[in-house]
Amino acid sequence: MKIIINGEIKEFDEDITLEIILIELDLTDKVMAAAVNMDIVKQENWSSYKLCDGDKLELLDFVGGG
Repeated sequence: MKIIINGEIKEFDEDITLEIILIELDLTDKVMAAAVNMDIVKQENWSSYKLCDGDKLELLDFVGGG
């Protein structure tokens, strides 16, 4: 299935969760927010939140500094 991540089309297996996508993209060590189709998904729900073909996933990471 195709998921659009930050504007780029990526291919994944069916029945994939948000958490698995982050693992496959090697993004599990970053502090970030995730929105699917413009709706924020709480981090506590990432392991059970299943994406569908054509979903638009926006991943926002936070950078500290001064």
